[in-house]
Amino acid sequence: MAEAFHMEIELAIMPANVHLSVNDPLRDERYATIRKIRKTGISFDINTRLSKLSWDVADHKITFDEATALFEQILLTPHANQLMVLILASAANMSFCRLFGGDPTAMLVVFLATLVGYRLKQILLKMKVDIRVVFILSAFASSVFGAGAHIFHWGTTPEIAIGTSVLYLIPGIPYINSISDMLDGHYLCAYARFMDAMLLTASLSLGLCGGMLLMGLRWLS
Repeated sequence: MAEAFHMEIELAIMPANVHLSVNDPLRDERYATIRKIRKTGISFDINTRLSKLSWDVADHKITFDEATALFEQILLTPHANQLMVLILASAANMSFCRLFGGDPTAMLVVFLATLVGYRLKQILLKMKVDIRVVFILSAFASSVFGAGAHIFHWGTTPEIAIGTSVLYLIPGIPYINSISDMLDGHYLCAYARFMDAMLLTASLSLGLCGGMLLMGLRWLS
């Protein structure tokens, strides 16, 4: 985008903020700014629209003023419908259960367990509860619900239902972003994102273990 507007930039991504320096060689002027990184949920809709905007600029399809106006519109993009996200996330996790060999009963249990845990996650995030606590409580709720398949002998693969009931909490995107940052040379940010992902994974595991202990289950071989 900077090249399309005949600018030179230097970008440094840090764990808590972004440093941006813009050089205008035609006017021999330089601008620098530091912006704090806001903690927010991932919106694939916004990411897609930002990607399209960047390519439109790079292909010289829009002017700077048009790009600025479009960017402001993108920032106002409403959040996805929570009910739709809840149902789709539950269906996706149910599909993971099937991929790991779960039978239809286990798939149904995972769907309901995800429905309970993900809804709890939505409520806690709205209350601005710490994300690590959210992961612990959501994993705990889903694992307790998923353990019902083993306790009441529902289906032939109850252990798969327990194991996959919390997969919706796996922080895959933070892991991917950390690797991407490392490959791009942003080592400090890569380390910070990797540690965040590790903490979330540990919180997930803690909630899962707590749910299994509460329901009197031992690790299955």
